[in-house]
Amino acid sequence: MKTVKTKLAVALMAAGLSFSALAADIKVAYDADPVSLDPHEQLSGGTLQMSHMVFDPLVRYTQELDFEPRLAASWERVDDKTFRFKLRKGVKFHSGNTMTADDVVWTFKRLKDSPDFKAIFEPYTELKKVNDYTVDLISKGPYPLVLQTATYIFPMDSKFYTGKTADGKDKAELVKHGNSYASTHVSGTGPFIVTAREQGVKVEFERFKDYWDKGSKGNVDKLTLVPIKEDATRVAALLSGGVDMIAPVAPNDHKRVKQAKGIDLVTLPGTRIITFQMNQNSNEALKDVRVRQAIVHAINNEGIVKKIMKGFATAAGQQGPSGYSGYSEELVPRYDLKKAKQLMKEAGYEKGFTLTMMAPNNRYVNDAKVAQAAAAMLSKIGIKVDLKTLPKAQYWPEFDVCAADMMMIGWHSDTEDSANFSEFLTMTRNEETGKGQYNCGHYSNPEVDKLVEASNVETDPAKRAKMLQQVEATLYNEAAFVPLHWQNLAWGASDKLDIKPIVNAMNFPYFGDLVVKEK
Repeated sequence: MKTVKTKLAVALMAAGLSFSALAADIKVAYDADPVSLDPHEQLSGGTLQMSHMVFDPLVRYTQELDFEPRLAASWERVDDKTFRFKLRKGVKFHSGNTMTADDVVWTFKRLKDSPDFKAIFEPYTELKKVNDYTVDLISKGPYPLVLQTATYIFPMDSKFYTGKTADGKDKAELVKHGNSYASTHVSGTGPFIVTAREQGVKVEFERFKDYWDKGSKGNVDKLTLVPIKEDATRVAALLSGGVDMIAPVAPNDHKRVKQAKGIDLVTLPGTRIITFQMNQNSNEALKDVRVRQAIVHAINNEGIVKKIMKGFATAAGQQGPSGYSGYSEELVPRYDLKKAKQLMKEAGYEKGFTLTMMAPNNRYVNDAKVAQAAAAMLSKIGIKVDLKTLPKAQYWPEFDVCAADMMMIGWHSDTEDSANFSEFLTMTRNEETGKGQYNCGHYSNPEVDKLVEASNVETDPAKRAKMLQQVEATLYNEAAFVPLHWQNLAWGASDKLDIKPIVNAMNFPYFGDLVVKEK
């Protein structure tokens, strides 16, 4: 232990930190930990949470979904295709290197190569260095979502990630579900450095002494993220004082947390859609639109919201929630068991068939219970479901190869815009562009693809909304996927933590700004 502590002390001193008295030392329990320290390996909530702690984006969303400057101090549109960002000067990486335009350009190129992120950056031709602290983000044509895109550019320390490892591997290598240099080593500009990490056990962070944002009121000097899969165990850890904050708080536990002394429950409406995809490549029956419609009609998603989610969700009939461009009031949930049976009969499957189903059991609120309920509902129309639920770390490799006939996936729009759902979940799969990256239904409709592409160069909001409404209507009519619900958000925390200002609809609290109150 003495040796480990000595090594840690050396590492901390190298980053400008020490074992001196800490202003605040907190522990946060999540349902699952980030799968990697590489910010480009997986487009997921866990990765984005880690990125906001260890890195910093050019631009960040506020709680009102406006934009605030981070590593970009200001921005302006130069012409229809060019957006210019002025970078902050004097920003240090954890390694001690100074951030410049070269790091932003290097990061952009890596994002364009990332299987998960390249679809977000497909509309752009390049990010060009103007001078050491100015870059131009250049799109192929007029593009309405540039600032939304900039929230995904977390500049990486290009010098730190350049070169070869001891065993001759490229330090910049990006490996999905693999052990790369970037997945285990990190140098960002964020408020925290990583001091220790045990996959599936904990990630330990210390405040970065040279953090650029001196205006932040955040006073957490040490933070530990621990994964606790079981909802009840997570709540018990909070109520016993074993952890200071948890996420999520399952609907069944809201009352218990609210009534606990010294504990706050903070909730927000959510925009993450929870769905099932129906794999047309693995099960012949799912190629028939009537079978897909039957499945949608057989799953009582309003009942799931009422009984399993305890009302803490909104049953969905489409991808984007109310308030998003593309939302249509008429695309409502459509549970109708009689109609489902009739559709199965028309399709020639009156006696049913068997299909496989996979879902995570620690990624979304009540994910395993929702999958079990859906499987039971499908049995009522003769569909026998072979269900397997897996921890998040094991689930995503299975999802990446579309390993079952029906697979659960949740999605929070990367751009707070309904086109993003289609880009990843329902557009035709295209490995080159990254479109349809998470489309395990293998649904493909060229007209949908064209409409989404057209919407992404349409700067008139009314025209764009009409295009996206047409997309949603087509997906609805063709039962491209099974919509379940939009998941609301809940956090529980000791009342010594002022978490209301740092939580947000994106579901990655800005822990760098967290204030621990004196008592």
